Amino acid sequence: MDEKLGKVTIAPNVLVTIVQKTALSVPGVARLSENVPGMQRLLGIHTTAEGVQVSIADGQVTVDVYLVGRRGFDLLDMGRKLQKDVTRAIEDIVGMAVREVNVHVEDIATELSSNAEAGKEKSR
Repeated sequence: MDEKLGKVTIAPNVLVTIVQKTALSVPGVARLSENVPGMQRLLGIHTTAEGVQVSIADGQVTVDVYLVGRRGFDLLDMGRKLQKDVTRAIEDIVGMAVREVNVHVEDIATELSSNAEAGKEKSR
């Protein structure tokens, strides 16, 4: 039963959402960084959202995750777990091959910065 029924297209924003949700579920990730460097690729599809940059070239996905880590966690272990979890999520949910997952720890969250963020939210 190998009939052609049409094609399935997955928007790059779907990949971004998968990466964001997966990253935030990894222990040691406090939040995604608000600043993502503006690196544009000439070939392939390129999408950027809060804390995540996804590009697709030659049917393979490259992911850059920019995050703030939690104090007291082994950041190297957290980064490796994040790489494995993001790769598995993209491969399992979307069925696309992952070329690489780059994790960029931009800062460490402290109790003080968490309280400052809560104060910002209340003042809005």
